[in-house]
Amino acid sequence: MKKSSLIMLGTVVLALSVTIFKTSNAEESKTVAWYSANIKVAQTKNQECYNNPSIKSSPDCLNAQHALEISFGLPSK
Repeated sequence: MKKSSLIMLGTVVLALSVTIFKTSNAEESKTVAWYSANIKVAQTKNQECYNNPSIKSSPDCLNAQHALEISFGLPSK
């Protein structure tokens, strides 16, 4: 195999490894329905999001907030 082919193959393998690593370690976001059924967790997540503004717009934070709004009849923003 040529040197350039080996480098290209190594790059592809590395890219696939990084993708698999990200996919397997990424925590899947919970749905609004899940948070509605698990209000205590939604409250905890909401407090975590409030304390850390950098994650406030994440799907988990938005879903937890929406579940709390639905469950307690709070108006949406």
